[in-house]
Amino acid sequence: MSEHLLSIVLFTPLAGMFVLLLLPSSNRKLIRVWANIAAFAGFLVSLPLVFRFDRSAEGFQMVEKAPWIPALGAHYYLGIDGISLLLVMLTTVTGFIAILSSWSAIDRYEKQYYAMFLLQQTGMIGVFLSLDFLLFYVFWEIVLVPMYFIIGVWGGPRKLYAAIKFFLYTLAGSVLMLLGILTLYFQHHAQYGVYTFEIDALMQTAMPLHLERWVFWAFFIGFAIKVPMFPFHTWLPDAHTEAPTAGSVILAAVLLKMGTYGFLRFSLPLLPKAAIDPWIVHVMVGLSIVAIIYGALVCLMQDDWKKLVAYSSVSHLGFCTLGIFSLTPNGLAGSVIQQINHGISTGMLFLIVGVVYERRHTRLIREYGGLAHVMPNYAFVFAFAMLSSAGLPLLNGFIGEFTILQGAFEANRVWAAFAVTGIILGASYLLWLYQRTMLGRINNPKNLKLPDLNLREWAVFAPLLVWALWIGVYPKPYFEILEKPVAQLVERVRPGYFEAQAAKAPLEAAQAMESRMEAGIR
Repeated sequence: MSEHLLSIVLFTPLAGMFVLLLLPSSNRKLIRVWANIAAFAGFLVSLPLVFRFDRSAEGFQMVEKAPWIPALGAHYYLGIDGISLLLVMLTTVTGFIAILSSWSAIDRYEKQYYAMFLLQQTGMIGVFLSLDFLLFYVFWEIVLVPMYFIIGVWGGPRKLYAAIKFFLYTLAGSVLMLLGILTLYFQHHAQYGVYTFEIDALMQTAMPLHLERWVFWAFFIGFAIKVPMFPFHTWLPDAHTEAPTAGSVILAAVLLKMGTYGFLRFSLPLLPKAAIDPWIVHVMVGLSIVAIIYGALVCLMQDDWKKLVAYSSVSHLGFCTLGIFSLTPNGLAGSVIQQINHGISTGMLFLIVGVVYERRHTRLIREYGGLAHVMPNYAFVFAFAMLSSAGLPLLNGFIGEFTILQGAFEANRVWAAFAVTGIILGASYLLWLYQRTMLGRINNPKNLKLPDLNLREWAVFAPLLVWALWIGVYPKPYFEILEKPVAQLVERVRPGYFEAQAAKAPLEAAQAMESRMEAGIR
């Protein structure tokens, strides 16, 4: 059984979905209970991944491989490294929390709703575990379907518009990504006489720079829309605003990370010459910095609480792509950690909005004020989530942003100087939002008798609060998990990087000693 641990993790939510579909639709409580049991089981079976993972080993671990479509050279091929381990755990944790948060929020078609969530869990986990490009693409496309229905059936007043926009944007990107995959597929066959979609085999395919550039931009469209990077972000606020709370949580926490994961797993290692091409790097960094600043500025203009949190994702994910294309160990490790941090912090912020929306059925910021007087526990959790997202030291957001800025500074000081303004603006819109909703006098009589957090809502927030504090206080295990895969990525894209850094260190130490001696003489 342990030999097929990844398959168990992958298909547990799907098995839970099939059992769910056999339950009578009239028994709504049984449906809710079973959906939560299935989601929690998905988290429990993923825990052994953490304990069995060898931080000192290189390459992929717990690999499973079997023929799938031999005529096409496609395999059922799964494996995990430090990057995918953290993202799989983020998926199983937030998936369970999202389903638990839906207990009282969904009052129609419950069976179909929870079935869509469990199917989506399998799709997202499959994206992070697949080592066969065709298998990856199948899971990538599967994820579109349940999210389309979650938004389109259980969303807000403009749900159909938002669902169709989400589907068309991401499908268009996926088609272009497929063209890039097929280019690699046929190039590999031309060089080796073998058709295969295996990622480790495709890494051996040599292509001229001009062809790598074309493939890079094909991948870029697919991944950038999913992140979403500026200017492909316009589907995100609509999808977030219209989606039910749990849909927004899983969209922000996991689905957006599929795009950044694509850059890390495919664009950099498969296309190393294009990934380090100065023109491409400057475009990617430029778009990332624009997203950081633009997303934060737009947040300052919002009057819809949920839309403000949605636009904050554009800014926060800009930091993640900046870290990736700094092409430094600190930048890459910081990017992955910040992806986890964003899932935790922004997931909490969407849950915060969902709690008050269930009570008041409005997201307009002007409808609130002074909620801390009647909902003190809620105000505490909101303050924690807000400070976590703003990057307060000893909370999770700080270590991710700090490491990304360190990596960006190593690559180019100007990049770091522009990016740091996003932290200032981020603190501005988050503090302003908190001040307008939680502090001051209660300016609306409808808010006087709002109930505070109940036991189930505390259970939803508690894991995220603990996780955010853990990463902020003791991030060492996360850096250890990422050390080997990040080093392999950097060496793949920038051969000889670590040897050059090791050779440069004694020279810098000697120069520093000489400077101190000269200062002492003077």
